[in-house]
Amino acid sequence: MLTLANIDVVYGGVIQVLRSANLEVREGQMVVLLGANGAGKTTTLKAISGLLHSDHGAVTAGRITLAGQDITHADPADIVKAGMVQVLEGRRVLEHLTVHQNLMVGAHLRSDRAAVKADLEKVYNYFPALPKLLDRTAGYLSGGEMQMVLIGRALMARPRLLILDEPSMGLAPILTQQLFQTISRIKREEGLTVLLVEQNARSAIAQCDYGYIMEGGRIVLHGSRESLEGNQDVQEFYLGMGAANDRTSYREVKHYRRRKRWLG
Repeated sequence: MLTLANIDVVYGGVIQVLRSANLEVREGQMVVLLGANGAGKTTTLKAISGLLHSDHGAVTAGRITLAGQDITHADPADIVKAGMVQVLEGRRVLEHLTVHQNLMVGAHLRSDRAAVKADLEKVYNYFPALPKLLDRTAGYLSGGEMQMVLIGRALMARPRLLILDEPSMGLAPILTQQLFQTISRIKREEGLTVLLVEQNARSAIAQCDYGYIMEGGRIVLHGSRESLEGNQDVQEFYLGMGAANDRTSYREVKHYRRRKRWLG
């Protein structure tokens, strides 16, 4: 469904953030991209979505394809039309519009207007709290309510690939658990492919089919859910299950593990 091949991204013509980044999302999978703050995760998503120009960034090398179509330098609207929708981090609802208007914005590029109503009902089914909020101004919603609106708005575009950037940020643990359960249900019932960037590594890995770990603009580890959950370095740094839990870098964990092996 999605392939990044040796992608370099540079901001302002001088600051290189991604360095030969390679990533693959197969159709029907949920793939998680993990990494510390500043690792390059959001830049990766913006490169995929065509949103780098707003930050004076550009893909300077490599190729991005969506279902075989080259979208490396495509217009963001064309990328949405091709079937990819991103939910940005930061609860970016259209604050002065109602919840209903926000949801309808997601369908503005669609020509099958007769099917829009049925898709609204699907959104209400996934997020039962929304029908009671339809006339509310979106800017006055809680964080959890805003996240429901954002995901619902994305679903109204009928994406084939849904990209989520930090959907659990600022949410209480119980809301985070409910959110991930709903995302998994949407993936399963709608046949969606999902790429997820998430700080809550434990919840994200538990839901994913495959995962990548990024640091310093590079992919430093990737594997299936089972291999990530069983990897001692991932357990120590991302799942808080070992002695390296207080280190600040995945590379420090790798160095720490190697040093222990050498001294062992």
